[in-house]
Amino acid sequence: MRAAGAIFEERACTELRRAGLKLLARNYTTRYGELDLVMLDRDTVVFVEVRHRLSSSRGDAAASITAAKQAKLIRTAELWLAEHPSYASRACRFDVVSYDGPADVATMTWWRNAFDVG
Repeated sequence: MRAAGAIFEERACTELRRAGLKLLARNYTTRYGELDLVMLDRDTVVFVEVRHRLSSSRGDAAASITAAKQAKLIRTAELWLAEHPSYASRACRFDVVSYDGPADVATMTWWRNAFDVG
């Protein structure tokens, strides 16, 4: 499953770069969780969660970002910002890039500002 996740993370990174975002970090991991991609959209730091769902029987990929997962992402982002103080005063947002369907034909959806912090 990790290999499949890496494929979709690479696809997302490529698409976001094509849209003008700059990659700052990939797979930043702490004991609280992992940030798939950390990117810069002009002056905004964007923490990107990449998800894939083969089937929509349990909802689409974006629906799998529960409140508990959001809390882990927020905590991990706080740690990333603490380690990178030059970005700490910038605006931040959490995006979700989801892929739904079989890998070869998965549909991408980019949810900007997917959830609110606080």
